[in-house]
Amino acid sequence: MPKIDQLRLDAEQIFLSGISAADPYLAVKRCLHSDAQQLQISLDMNSSGNKRNGAWQKIHLIAFGKAACTMVKAAQEVIPAHLLAGPGIAVCNYENITAIDNIDVIGASHPLPDQAGFSGALRIAEIAQQAHAGELVLVLVSGGGSALIPYPAEGISLEQKIATTNLLLASGASINDVNCVRKHLSRLKGGGLAKMAAPADLHALILSDVLGDELSAIASGPTVADSTTFSDAIKVFTDKQLWDKVPVSVQNHLKQGEQGFIDETPKADAQLFKHTAYTLVGSNAISVHAIMHAAESLNYQLHLYSDQLTGEATKVAEDLVQYAQALLAQGINKPCAILAGGETTVTLHGTGLGGRNQEMALAFALAAEQQQFQADWVFLSGGTDGRDGPTDAAGGIVDSQTISRWHNAAIEAEQYLANNDSYHALQISKDLLITGATGTNVADLQILLIQPKS
Repeated sequence: MPKIDQLRLDAEQIFLSGISAADPYLAVKRCLHSDAQQLQISLDMNSSGNKRNGAWQKIHLIAFGKAACTMVKAAQEVIPAHLLAGPGIAVCNYENITAIDNIDVIGASHPLPDQAGFSGALRIAEIAQQAHAGELVLVLVSGGGSALIPYPAEGISLEQKIATTNLLLASGASINDVNCVRKHLSRLKGGGLAKMAAPADLHALILSDVLGDELSAIASGPTVADSTTFSDAIKVFTDKQLWDKVPVSVQNHLKQGEQGFIDETPKADAQLFKHTAYTLVGSNAISVHAIMHAAESLNYQLHLYSDQLTGEATKVAEDLVQYAQALLAQGINKPCAILAGGETTVTLHGTGLGGRNQEMALAFALAAEQQQFQADWVFLSGGTDGRDGPTDAAGGIVDSQTISRWHNAAIEAEQYLANNDSYHALQISKDLLITGATGTNVADLQILLIQPKS
């Protein structure tokens, strides 16, 4: 088999190992344990002895996020049937919905919320509020949960909340600022779900799509304490000079909260959090560890480039080429794997189709040509959810012959990059990475395999 073909096969195999490590079904199965009478929950996925057991009389099942269906299916298979309080609920994006016996499955929109998601949020609130002391609310959280279960505060419509969020996103507000506002316009986010479940016990199994696994940022933290305030939320708008553009209902709600007429989001010292706990069952860091192990098992020399990769996709690609060039200059005598995980960004200048992973793959191929990268190589950048931007591709997988394929097709790939049209450039060179929806989401993985020329 030609070297490039083998490198491509290895890159895809390594990528799939990262996805498997974040398999939400297996992650939940590893975490929950039961005998005929009770449920035990692992508190630490790296420790088999640290478990939570409340001898709960009833267990209420709630799941939301892109992996909701697979997570709730796994949980239902482990929990003794007589302990289940009634039908559970799973609110999932439309692409990942699956019918499950005794689970109310609701498909909802992501990334923009819709009425179906609002209906799902109402049902989640109802289930949580029905739980009593001595019972457990088991919450299964995965990426996308924030958009999938919108439940605006009283007096604010779903449309007004969406408009407010869009205003912030267009202003370049940080994700922390956006989450601060979301938590103060929602009944579920920022610890709201934990508050509804009290005095019952609550345990969250969390599949993280956030770098660094900041719990209050994952799905906007519905089961954990919130350190931000109404004043902080108002300051986000005033700092961005957006306050006068915010819907009046949102202004009124935030001002009433600042003045103490509306309760703050629950803080870390709240009594209710004595009854809550969580387990991180999957994350980008766990998947990065898995691709390192997979590459090593294929006899590649390992180089971890970054386990929290951020920045503009095109610039990150150029920096990665320079890093690889420096390695080659030092002299390598065996195949090596340069690995990363994280989530880059793209600033839109054109009108093309693509996503951050496709853009990075396209930019990498161009930078490797420009810097005269002398080796056989393959570079893969892919989203673990199988969806990169508004496309059917998970990302891109380019190699040292990609430029030749573009030349043979008589296209100028630089023009495609300038137009943010990575999808069509990679489609022409047959370098799209297609996996289909994976049912999980732990950000992105990057794999650069290099075979030095003899």
